[in-house]
Amino acid sequence: MQVRQRGFPVGRSRRVGGRNALVVVYLLALTGALTAACGGPFPRDTDGSLDRITGGVLRVGVSENPPWTEVYDDGRVAGREVDLVRGFATEHGADVEWIPGAESELVMAMVRGDLDVVVGGLTSDTPWESEAAVTRPYADEVTPDGDAEQMVMATPLGENALLVALETYLAGTGEAS
Repeated sequence: MQVRQRGFPVGRSRRVGGRNALVVVYLLALTGALTAACGGPFPRDTDGSLDRITGGVLRVGVSENPPWTEVYDDGRVAGREVDLVRGFATEHGADVEWIPGAESELVMAMVRGDLDVVVGGLTSDTPWESEAAVTRPYADEVTPDGDAEQMVMATPLGENALLVALETYLAGTGEAS
């Protein structure tokens, strides 16, 4: 005599019937189709910045803030962040166009789509976080007052592939934490 529990013989596994199997297959196919319809790899840029930059021109707003960035009267730029941006551009086969200016002007130019990156000794507590995406901190700096500041760079909001590529580059140089 076999003991039954909830209508199934004890010791036997329940086999998925044909109808349930079809539902599972349908859901898997639907998931695959929806994923493919999303348009490809993530992260991606809403305006295609990284694709445009690769093999093209990286437009960088630079605000003077030594030793991170220095802007000379003859148009030359130098500094730790300048070197990092040049390395990033080289990795993507891009030339760099430097646009000097005040931090507020540069961030607004980036919001308008005129710049790809803004540098100038920005810190993680930047007032521009509502206007720009900032990288993970790439360096820690101790101020003369003994306070710790975390240094960041800014990219346009929504340009996630560019942001991730820049963060990946900074991490690869040992700069990002």
